Amino acid sequence: MRFADYAKIYVTAGNGGSGMVHFRREKYVPKGGPDGGDGGSGGDVLLIGNAQLNTLLDLRYRKYVKAQHGADGHTSRKTGSDGEDEILEVPLGTVIYDADTKERIGEITEDEEKIVVAEGGQGGLGNWHFKSATKQTPQYAQDGRPGEERAIELELKLIADVGLVGFPNAGKSTLLSALSEARPKVAGYPFTTLEPNLGVVTFSDFRSFVMADIPGIIEDAHEGKGLGIQFLRHIERNNLLLFMVGCDEDITKQYDALLHELREYREDLLDKPRILAVTKLDLKEGFELEEPVELNDDKTEIVEISSATGHNIDLLKEKIWEKLQIIGDYQPS
Repeated sequence: MRFADYAKIYVTAGNGGSGMVHFRREKYVPKGGPDGGDGGSGGDVLLIGNAQLNTLLDLRYRKYVKAQHGADGHTSRKTGSDGEDEILEVPLGTVIYDADTKERIGEITEDEEKIVVAEGGQGGLGNWHFKSATKQTPQYAQDGRPGEERAIELELKLIADVGLVGFPNAGKSTLLSALSEARPKVAGYPFTTLEPNLGVVTFSDFRSFVMADIPGIIEDAHEGKGLGIQFLRHIERNNLLLFMVGCDEDITKQYDALLHELREYREDLLDKPRILAVTKLDLKEGFELEEPVELNDDKTEIVEISSATGHNIDLLKEKIWEKLQIIGDYQPS
């Protein structure tokens, strides 16, 4: 398995070091007073975004992560060293939840962005802090505080400019292969794609955008049937949705069924710009449909293509590029 979009990890930050009880004793200073130093802070556990990663696979095998404890205080009011942080690299698009409360801790969307998921304990104060006019020789110091401990869940929602949406065997992987250097598994049967694939689509004038091949949705995927919800969440981070329906299907019915699954999962997904690619035109004589496609909405532009022969592939690329330029928060890849 090369791809993973979920991981559960038990993270423990470092404990703070204890403060020291010590009194200054030198040859000519027999009663120099308290000089026990403070303990160092425990290390944090934090996540950092890495734009070169696109899977949580490595973290699925790291069930327990612990940061270093802080060192105890020293003599002469010297503070113990802080514990080293434990840093976990995650792909952009990673969302972090508390595994017990399901509270959303945060998300990583930028390269080198950091989120602390477990804070290290503060070091205890040495005994010199407790000296007063009435207590010249305090015999106590503070213990370090324990580091935070929790279980976290990581979910990856792939960030791509364009997401391919369709039922199994609609030709999504074939299109991704035709448009980019990505080489997903392609076969003439459903459920060939079992994990998302990313590909960079380039133009001769150096324009480019990133396309994500989402595994095929099945009916009632929004209810968790099949692996529906695991796949549907990847669509959330795509700027443009490219719906794909084969010309050998009831195109309007299939398209409406896809819209229904997205609507039931998250209605705001239908606010995203979208294009419908009618695929497999090489099955039709003259690469033409018997009747024009009539959809129940006027938001969707239709492009009839054949990935196998390249029919209208360049036209589709240009249509996608034009749509991406209209999207306000889109930045060319």
